[in-house]
Amino acid sequence: MPDKHPGGLPVAAAALTATVALYISLVVFGNITDFDTNRQFVRHVLAMDTTFQDKALMWRAITSHVLQDIAYVVVIVWEAVTAVALLRATELWARALRRARRGGTADYGAARRASTLGLVLLMLLFGAGFIAIGGEWFAMWQSAKWNGLAAAARNFFVAGFVLVLIQLPSPQWGRERTAGRV
Repeated sequence: MPDKHPGGLPVAAAALTATVALYISLVVFGNITDFDTNRQFVRHVLAMDTTFQDKALMWRAITSHVLQDIAYVVVIVWEAVTAVALLRATELWARALRRARRGGTADYGAARRASTLGLVLLMLLFGAGFIAIGGEWFAMWQSAKWNGLAAAARNFFVAGFVLVLIQLPSPQWGRERTAGRV
């Protein structure tokens, strides 16, 4: 007999996916409506103009405003794709929870797959993009003013926590279809 009161892991996964979806959606909105604020951040990080100015590293700097702006737009597009994936995942969680509540068979598989996609995209952005490339390659860690490593790490670990939660094995997930589209 289906559980008409879904709770526990599916509800937590849905709520946390929705929270991350809201966050990254607001980031996209902010980056579009207040384009210049974070553009300056990206420009300074790529130009490496507030680092220790070590000549052994400065060859890495990108000082072309055109290339800096292209990089910033790529970040915004990546964030937008991530937001869409997580918003879709949130919708799928809501449908599955509603189905379970009504006594039907909830298909959490599609919600888990969509969440996984969005969370991995988020972790790649903040892990590979901001921590590895920005932090190490462009020496963002050396900048007192334009250092986003703490925020990037926070986003990386929150997304990682939610991803682990969604990947936990549980009988609450039920039998999932192994094939299908998100």
